[in-house]
Amino acid sequence: MFDDIPAGSRIQVIDRAAALLDAIARYPAPVSLKVLGAETGLHPSTAHRILGALIHNHLVEKDNAGRYRLGLRLLQLGVRLHGDVDMRAIARPVMEELHTRMGETVNLTIRDGDEVVYIDTLSPDPGTCCWQLIGSRAPLHVTAVGKLMLAAGGEDCIRAYARRTNLPAYTRNSITALPRLIAACQAALAQGFALDEAEAEAGAGCIGVLLHDSTGKVAGGLSISAPLTRRRLEWAEDLVAAGRCISAQLGWQARNAA
Repeated sequence: MFDDIPAGSRIQVIDRAAALLDAIARYPAPVSLKVLGAETGLHPSTAHRILGALIHNHLVEKDNAGRYRLGLRLLQLGVRLHGDVDMRAIARPVMEELHTRMGETVNLTIRDGDEVVYIDTLSPDPGTCCWQLIGSRAPLHVTAVGKLMLAAGGEDCIRAYARRTNLPAYTRNSITALPRLIAACQAALAQGFALDEAEAEAGAGCIGVLLHDSTGKVAGGLSISAPLTRRRLEWAEDLVAAGRCISAQLGWQARNAA
């Protein structure tokens, strides 16, 4: 991979690769080589060469416009929690039960920087407005689970996110004002579930809950998505129970969340 780089420089290459990954993670959308060079201080040719190696190892992906985003291998690494515990394998039976009972899309997500990443999904129809590809991403402030993840970090975390992203609108329902986002996040955390009121995609609603690991930290999120015309708030009770079931299998106990 780095055969053309002198042995004495390889630690520096790792540092530069890490800087590029951090820079990519700060952006909610794929980012250009020019921006990455400015973010990291790397010469474009150096950044391009290192990004090529990262792409080869599936740590970074390049879209049709030549912009860069984090790759699926990072996603695969991210779902491994505490040794050999695979959150997807644990969550899948619970997701299948919810999917069968509700007949709607069920999603498993993790946080990656300022986005949620869909690491597993079950949908009744790939043509529905609420269908997600595994590996697809969405900004935290326009998703139900994302609001809970922001809230779990505290108000300072929400404010820092708003400064980094400027809270762009994706639909006319997207929350773009910081006070409103803080209030929505804190209210969601207090009630144990959050809503997406067609904030990420027009006409699509979502109910989400957090998943916790054995230390009580946020491990990911579980959500049900459906057109707003079909979404039912009473699903929240079943979703909360499903989230607790998955969290318990990850080693979480209720007292850890206190």
